[in-house]
Amino acid sequence: MATRDPAKTIRNQRIAALTEQIDELKDEVLTITGFENEHSLNATYGGKYAEYIEIKNEVIDTAEQFIALYFQGFLRTLEGLEIFAKTGNRYYDAFYRVKSSKKVQDWLRLFLTRTFLRNYDALSKTRPRVEEAEIWIGQNNASYGILVTPRFKNDGWENDKSEIRHFEPKYWTIGHIMEIGFVIPDEDDKIEFEEIEDYLSFFRNTLVRNSGSLHERAIAKRYCQFVRDSEQPLHVPLLIPELRYGGKAAKHEHRLDFAIINPHTLAKVGFELSPWSSHGAIVGTKGKSQKEINDEAKANFEREMKKLKAYFRKLGIPVLVFTDADLVEHDALFEEIAKYLSPTKVQKQLEFHAMEDFLSFTPVK
Repeated sequence: MATRDPAKTIRNQRIAALTEQIDELKDEVLTITGFENEHSLNATYGGKYAEYIEIKNEVIDTAEQFIALYFQGFLRTLEGLEIFAKTGNRYYDAFYRVKSSKKVQDWLRLFLTRTFLRNYDALSKTRPRVEEAEIWIGQNNASYGILVTPRFKNDGWENDKSEIRHFEPKYWTIGHIMEIGFVIPDEDDKIEFEEIEDYLSFFRNTLVRNSGSLHERAIAKRYCQFVRDSEQPLHVPLLIPELRYGGKAAKHEHRLDFAIINPHTLAKVGFELSPWSSHGAIVGTKGKSQKEINDEAKANFEREMKKLKAYFRKLGIPVLVFTDADLVEHDALFEEIAKYLSPTKVQKQLEFHAMEDFLSFTPVK
């Protein structure tokens, strides 16, 4: 007799409990949304998850991550509608039903959680891709590469594809960088580290210091101490500065101040430290009232943040933005980032921010 999988048993129990909650809301949600039956309701939302999420490439191990990716994909679809984002469009109508009712929002969270659990085995299976095994960081004239199985061939760096699956350290961790080091673009040269402290010094005094940001240096200092204090420092995910998502040669509209890649799922999250002084600055204040100046600065800032979030949404990276109020307390700020340095912790922040961005969608006039 086959041994029962305790994890699957727990998932089935959770699915049953979710089904009870969904059934309790079903009739009211059908009335609010105007769908004729449960099948139509489920097909409109649950049937779309493969359209909104790149299932072939994403590795998803929590319901929160699944929900975040769902809403990001839904929002990308809405933004792509442009002037057609209006009543009568099936995507916009589906969005509006969710936006207009807290009850429908609650139902959708439960429904998506159950969808994830029912498809857990397929969604959480690690599927390494070659393009996921190479990242580049830094300024245009001071960039470095982190590969998995690097080899210099035809005047450039590439991964030995046949060996990627056999790489022993956890991906994108301190152990990874200690094993491989950094490669220098277009040169048969690497920067390698004998001790963890050697890497931390390079991270702080070379990679981060070049940014000139007081806040980034403060976070880098706390990250280094976090690694030193860890019982398993080699397993700590890298805090990646100046991530160039499109590679070393791509023209970048934005670079992330910091990014973390979950070593188990390869899911990415970005962090932007954005004081008003760098994103909300205005010119030509002569003759304007203080209120007009403040309103214009706020509009500039919100416009820049919306552009940044939209850019990285296209790349599949949720971005958490920390503004002046967050930057006052560097210890508290690092505590928020540190949650993503412990990959086993549930990361509900991603779900919250994705839902918040989704509900704030405004059609093009």
